[in-house]
Amino acid sequence: MNVKRVYDEASDGDGQRVLVDRLWPRGLTKEKARVDVWLKEVAPSTELRRWYHAGGEWDEFSARYLAELEANTGAVARLREIAEQGPVTLLYGIKDEERNHALLLRAFLGGSDA
Repeated sequence: MNVKRVYDEASDGDGQRVLVDRLWPRGLTKEKARVDVWLKEVAPSTELRRWYHAGGEWDEFSARYLAELEANTGAVARLREIAEQGPVTLLYGIKDEERNHALLLRAFLGGSDA
């Protein structure tokens, strides 16, 4: 399972491109984004996202987000079903390529360490 910024160029190897943000990426058209599925439900809750962007700590954010995923069985199951169909690229909008929820989500699904 790949992880990529939604602003990066799409490639043939991306497979299903799944946007895992609650908000549509600023300034990006649907054509340019080439999103196949927008799965808002697996993104961090609005409250958690706001808390983190207001200065929350990464480790605490990670723990809270993983707890949200544990409780969000329906959305996680839908993403697993998509992944069973072939290659998947999780798309996110945040600028930080080393600390973002898509990496945590991939690790949660067993794709790689965050």
